[in-house]
Amino acid sequence: MKFISWNIDSLNAALTSTSPRAGLSRLVLDKIQDEDADVIAIQETKLPVTGPSAKHQEILNQYFPGYQIAWVSSKPPARKGYAGTMILYKEGLNSNILMPKIEAPDTMDQEGRLLALEFDDFYFVNVYTPNAGDGLKRLKERQAWDVCYADYLASLDQKKPVVACGDFNVAHQEIDLANPDANHQSAGFTDEEREGFTNLLGKGFVDSFRYLHGDVKSVYSWWAQRVKTSKINNSGWRIDYFLVSDRIKDRVTKSEMMDSGERQDHAPLILEISL
Repeated sequence: MKFISWNIDSLNAALTSTSPRAGLSRLVLDKIQDEDADVIAIQETKLPVTGPSAKHQEILNQYFPGYQIAWVSSKPPARKGYAGTMILYKEGLNSNILMPKIEAPDTMDQEGRLLALEFDDFYFVNVYTPNAGDGLKRLKERQAWDVCYADYLASLDQKKPVVACGDFNVAHQEIDLANPDANHQSAGFTDEEREGFTNLLGKGFVDSFRYLHGDVKSVYSWWAQRVKTSKINNSGWRIDYFLVSDRIKDRVTKSEMMDSGERQDHAPLILEISL
C-alpha cells in the first residue's frame, strides 16, 4: 500500500486562495495526485467545526476522485480554525473511522489533532502533535501529550500493527536539523521533546525513514517560512514522520520526503509498505 502525509497549513488557503503561496501549494497537490496513494493524511487543516465546505469537497474530489474523506476539527473550548486533521482514503477500503480522546491536557483533545482508521489488518493514525510554543510556554502540556499519545499507539499495537504518520513537531536526533547547536532551547528540539519521541519509539515503533536510510544527513521535511533563505540554504528540520510497528518494519519498501518545489514549510512524506 502507498501512504502520503502532509501538513498543508490551511486547507482552505491551499484550495481557494489566489496568493502565490497557494499556487505553490496546489503544485504540491498535483504531485500528490500523481502518486495515486491509497491513503492521504493531512494535518493543520484549520477548518471550522463544520469541516470542509461544499466547495472544499468539490475541489478535493477533482484532485482525488474516488476517495472518501474523514476529518476532525478544533472545537470549543479550543480555538476556532486551529489545528485539525483529515484522511482521504480510496473507496473500497473497508475501515472504521476513529476520533480518539487520549486524556491530553489543556484543550488538546478538542483541537482536532488525532484521527485514525481501523482496517482489517492494521491501524492507520494521523497526528498533528502540539507545538511547545514560543518561549516553550506549552512545553509541560506537550510532554503530557507525548506520554498520552505513546500510550494510545501502544494500546493499538497490542491489537494490530500500526502505521502512524504526521507532523510530530520534534527533530529527534541532531542529524534531523541543520543547526542543532543553536536550537537546544527551541521548540521541537528540547531534551524533553526528544526524550518523548525516544519513549514513543521504545513502545515498539520504528522511524521508517531512518530504518531504510540510516544516518543520512541534510534530509529535512520542514523549512521555516519566516526565513526567506531557509529552503534555498537547506536549513531545515525533519519533524514529520512515518512510524510503523516494529514487527512490520521489514515490509517497508519506501519512506522518503517528496519534492515540494519552491514551497517552504512542510514537504509531504510518502511510505510504501506491504500490508
